[in-house]
Amino acid sequence: MKIFSRPTFISILYLIYLITTPRVSSSSPSLSVPQHFLQCLDTQPADHGSPNSATAVIPTNSSFSSHLMSAVRNLRFASASNRKPEAIVAAVTETHIRAAISCCKLLNLELRVRSGGHDYEGFSYTSPVPFVILDMYNFHKIDINIADETAWVQAGASLGEVYYNIASKSKVHAFPAGVCPKVGAGGHFSGGGFGNLMRKYGLSIDHIVDAQIMDANGKVYRDRRSMGEDVFWAIRGGGGGSYGVILAWKLKLVRVPEKVTVFKLERTVREGAVDLVHKWQAVAPVIDRDLFIRLEIKPINQKISKGKTIKVSFIGMFLGTPERLLNITNKRFPELHLTTSDCLVKKWIDSVVFWANYPEKAPIQILLKRISANEYYWKRTSDFVQTPISKQGLKTIFQTMIDHSPLPRRVWMQWNPWGGRMGEIPSDATAFVHRGGNLFMIEHFMNWYRPGDELEEKFLAIARSFKEAMAPYVSKNPREAFFNYRDVDIGITMPGYNATYEGAKIYGEKYFKGNYLRLVKVKAQFDRTNFFRSQQGIPVLA
Repeated sequence: MKIFSRPTFISILYLIYLITTPRVSSSSPSLSVPQHFLQCLDTQPADHGSPNSATAVIPTNSSFSSHLMSAVRNLRFASASNRKPEAIVAAVTETHIRAAISCCKLLNLELRVRSGGHDYEGFSYTSPVPFVILDMYNFHKIDINIADETAWVQAGASLGEVYYNIASKSKVHAFPAGVCPKVGAGGHFSGGGFGNLMRKYGLSIDHIVDAQIMDANGKVYRDRRSMGEDVFWAIRGGGGGSYGVILAWKLKLVRVPEKVTVFKLERTVREGAVDLVHKWQAVAPVIDRDLFIRLEIKPINQKISKGKTIKVSFIGMFLGTPERLLNITNKRFPELHLTTSDCLVKKWIDSVVFWANYPEKAPIQILLKRISANEYYWKRTSDFVQTPISKQGLKTIFQTMIDHSPLPRRVWMQWNPWGGRMGEIPSDATAFVHRGGNLFMIEHFMNWYRPGDELEEKFLAIARSFKEAMAPYVSKNPREAFFNYRDVDIGITMPGYNATYEGAKIYGEKYFKGNYLRLVKVKAQFDRTNFFRSQQGIPVLA
């Protein structure tokens, strides 16, 4: 895929502007920071007939709020108390990105890069200090080459767009990535990218063979050779936001059958959920790697007696026919009692619609929808489990979930099995470190649907209390966490973000373990001034 660029220019024009522009008299209001930013954009080299400022909106523009909210996925970060950006740059070309970087440097503003807006702590569109959002929404070109089974994907493309475009070219190709189609490729891939093909094929980053990135000086590196293997290693699992602006990824597609099988079974505690989950721990990480079975564990109201119970959903993806699937489960997991009637046979692209929880008859074009209309308030975190949890431990967890759920479905979890290909890739092959030795990863959920600071504090306290109650059952020293499921509770750097190696270890070692030091060393080589920074960024090694 060809991505057009222009030469890098020194920002001398803006310096001339500062020197030659007359000072505003004391009786006239001075220009605001957003206005200065717009003027700075137009002193930067521009594409012919397209001023850089035409791609930007500032708070005084009537469309500013709609631009900001278009990719705010967590309403916790949309409140009036959250600092708003000085500007939003919806870049169309690399020239616009380069201009935004230059002006942020000149005006001492932070730059936050937003591809899909799914950062769990809102780091892609919030900051405690003055900042600008670089919105990659318009960078969503996808170029599929079925002949060599590759695809170039720009960073602003959604996973749904990636899947749809692959399916439009082939019935037997796919890409291993997440099940939420609205997630942006830029952040998803740079953090690792896991989904229901992971036991067969590993993570997204295990099939990324090239990339393009712009550094803090506006220089574009068109391939892994020019950026260097260390940088290419770091942006696959270490988060691209600490190193530069990811422009595009080159993917190596994988093969899937023309038809796959999916299923969803639900069991309550009364129906043997405890025994089934206990057996799942022993089976799901080691069963045939064509099979991925996710658990969703939720508190619900009991239908007959008063009170709550736990319902566990077993959601399966199998790369094969129902006959072969049942042959496997009848031997390895007969307690599940999976039957032919439970199985749905679908094209791979239709299985994507199923996993996204869209209506059964929804057309695949729904995957092209990038904007959500019904967002809410939430807190999500992660854990890794490395030893099986006993039946008594499961009973305790289930009761704790009920005790921490003042209303149904407040605290709930997804358990995603590891094993298969995930256990074969060395932990230092990419920056994503959580490989062999893990049985499954937990994602913790806490959702609520009304605004209010007191309500938020109430539910955050419940989420933190439940997470603490899970400590005996999960990884230790460190308690590992998935970088794409950011959690400020495990540690942040203070405003200003001149983080030291030791100071950032509080979160760095939990996200990256032994890969943390190498990430810091790469940062020192590629972004020496620490221009690309956040509350949980990779620091520059002093």
